[in-house]
Amino acid sequence: MLAVALLPQIAAACPVCYGDPNSNLMKGVSNGVLFLIGVIAFVQIGFIALFVTFWLRARALARRREKFHLVH
Repeated sequence: MLAVALLPQIAAACPVCYGDPNSNLMKGVSNGVLFLIGVIAFVQIGFIALFVTFWLRARALARRREKFHLVH
């Protein structure tokens, strides 16, 4: 915090941040951000599918176990 307070040029935005919003560089950065968000969403959907599969298998196993009763 002290370095940012004493040297404000460190906290200045890079040329991409305050550049032309229609430049190819900004379009590339925007596409890169969208791609990374898509990767994160894909991984999270994969985890959700994994846990749903575990849940469905556990229910099927419980139903299968209920079919068999021990005879004393």
